[in-house]
This record gives sequence, C-alpha cells and structure tokens, in this order.
Amino acid sequence: MKRVLSRWLSLLPIFLISFLSAAQAQSKDEKKVAAAVEKLKQAMISGERKELEAVTSHNLSYGHSSGKLEDQAAFVQAIASGQSDFVSIDLANQTIQVTGKTALVRHQLSGQTNDGGKPGTVKLGVLLVWAKEGDKWKLLARQAYKL
Repeated sequence: MKRVLSRWLSLLPIFLISFLSAAQAQSKDEKKVAAAVEKLKQAMISGERKELEAVTSHNLSYGHSSGKLEDQAAFVQAIASGQSDFVSIDLANQTIQVTGKTALVRHQLSGQTNDGGKPGTVKLGVLLVWAKEGDKWKLLARQAYKL
C-alpha cells in the first residue's frame, strides 16, 4: 500500500504540469486570430493591396494614435501607396480574448517607418477588434495610442 501511494505521489507533479499546460494553451479560435494578426502584420510590411483587403472587414474603422480615422479603402490605399510605409513591425505583450464571433487583441507595436519617404519609428499600444466572417477572422476595428 505504501509503495502504491508513493508511486501515485511521484506522478502527481506530472499531472499538475499537464493540467496547467492545457489551461494555458490557446484555443483553436485564439490560434486563428493570432495567425490573422500575423497576416495583417505581414501585409502592412509588404503593402500588398489584396492581402490587406483579405484580412480586413469592409466595415473597418482604423484609428491612428493621432486621432485620424480611416475606413478600409483609405487604410488600404495609404499602405499600398507607401504614404504609410512600415519597414518593420515588432509586436510584444500580445493578449487575445475570444467571445463568440468577436476577438479582442491587445499588443505593443514598435516599428520602423518610411512614410512618404521620411524614415521614422513608432511605439504604440494597440487594440484590435476582430470579427469572424464565415470561417475567417477579419479586422473590424483598430485603435492605437502612443507609448
């Protein structure tokens, strides 16, 4: 009996680690939202119009840290034309919260820009609102603030 109890107690840490790992693992939707965030990031760096349109909603409300607001057409045009040009984007401290067909993503964005041919840097806090349209997550709203 003592031997069986000892054996079970020795396995307890393994069970606890497995349980905690599962609790911290991202859900299927959280993984899909994270992938959509990455697609948005890559599209913003590449400036590819079709990629930008594919990852954003037709009802997009894109808020800049300056207070400027853009719809999907204006956002895509600014990035695709190079008026707003991201050379690099690094995201940190990202959190994702999915509720039904809506996801809230918060992160810190730092990057190198070349807006209108003028080099610069940005450091922003960002809130992204994603909506599930069919089986794809689309950016519905974004608001940035200066850090």
